[in-house]
Amino acid sequence: MSRKMKNKVLSNLRIERIASEGKCVAHYEGKVVFVQNVAPGDLVDVRITKGRSAFMEGEAINFHEFSKDRVEPFCRHFGTCGGCKWQHINYDLQKTYKWQQVVDQFTRIAKVPIPKVSRIIGSANTQYYRNKLDFTFSNNRGLTKEEINSEETFERNALGFHIPKMFDKIVDIDHCYLQGNISNEIRNSLRDFALREKLSFYDIRNQVGLLRNLIVRTSSTEEIMVIVQFGEEDKVAVQKVMQFLKDCFPSIDSLLYIINLKKNETFNDQEVITFYVKDFIEEQMEGLRFRIGPKSFYQTNSDQAYELYKVARSFAELDGREVVYDLYTGTGTIANFVAKMAKQVIGIEYVEAAIEDAKINSQLNGLKNTLFYAGDMKDVLNEEFLETHPKPDVVITDPPRAGMHEDVVKMLLKLQPQKIVYVSCNPATQARDIALMAEKYSVEKIQPVDMFPQTYHVENVVQLILKS
Repeated sequence: MSRKMKNKVLSNLRIERIASEGKCVAHYEGKVVFVQNVAPGDLVDVRITKGRSAFMEGEAINFHEFSKDRVEPFCRHFGTCGGCKWQHINYDLQKTYKWQQVVDQFTRIAKVPIPKVSRIIGSANTQYYRNKLDFTFSNNRGLTKEEINSEETFERNALGFHIPKMFDKIVDIDHCYLQGNISNEIRNSLRDFALREKLSFYDIRNQVGLLRNLIVRTSSTEEIMVIVQFGEEDKVAVQKVMQFLKDCFPSIDSLLYIINLKKNETFNDQEVITFYVKDFIEEQMEGLRFRIGPKSFYQTNSDQAYELYKVARSFAELDGREVVYDLYTGTGTIANFVAKMAKQVIGIEYVEAAIEDAKINSQLNGLKNTLFYAGDMKDVLNEEFLETHPKPDVVITDPPRAGMHEDVVKMLLKLQPQKIVYVSCNPATQARDIALMAEKYSVEKIQPVDMFPQTYHVENVVQLILKS
């Protein structure tokens, strides 16, 4: 039945609610239909794109009624670009849906007693709130349906973001509302320069091309870092590009480049070359200074990072006598943020360059009660480590979206710190991990924080207390 449904048009489906990953839910003959780029309350015709035995997925092809909760998207790339998928939903409702997402994940996955989930902490800025964006060069620009159906000829080189589910097609972005205007100026100027100079844009299918990737980082101290990845080792062309950026944007504080001949754009294992000034920028938070290098992780919404870390510190309930382990510490932001209220803080992170930044950050802020170690969490946090370090009274953990490795969870259960503060960008894996710890830990506090307005993503902080 499900295969026969593909490409079938289902008429007059009422969109009921938002589900995971920003998709919305409707029903057809008792079966769930997931639909993108719609809002609860919309009445739509849906073309089925994928059929399963338990559910279907589809796209809205015609709107009969619009939801009262809809707002006009502010970006002309909405619906084509893979970012900001909730622009069409008013912000108060976005926050409600994110809060509900946390409740649903803990109810469905964790299946443990939970307290009332606190009201989500919203973002004061719902546009231009990011401090880091990655743009991709491509010789295969994605065209809109209108452009495809027109008789015009379009430039096929692009600099922008990936189209969802199309790894080789890029939306050419003229204005992005995620990062301040300097980011738009740098991107557009570099693209125009590359077109004038007839420099090659990367061909991801054939793994050839000079210009591969552009990263723009900004900070709350108004410093700017620009990183250009090149897919070919052409010294003359690289010099030309980097000199253009230096001359055109003298406000850049850190101008870097990478020759990346691999088949992916990750560069933690690549040499980063400083072209101009220095290889870092600085952030500030509550009087603390944080050095951010090209390979450093730092929360991409600086203002909301402060709100998030205040929650984590509050949940840790430190009085100055505790040994704190900060797992997945990154550049030591949380570790340094709580250090003045702890006896000692030990941070662990797998990116060695980030750990070097974490050590520098402690030195910059005159903190002498921090220790940092680089390595895979499950390999570092072992019996040998515990023989030479004090056991933690409090653990703060902020893992990637995949959550904590099962071995790390087992070690926490063995260590039995009095408190665990679990910071997560994925409440589903957070709930999964907490279910594994439920025998020894109870959930006492839950605080969602909205780090990414206009998206379905939500950050969540949970306080776990060791059962007596």
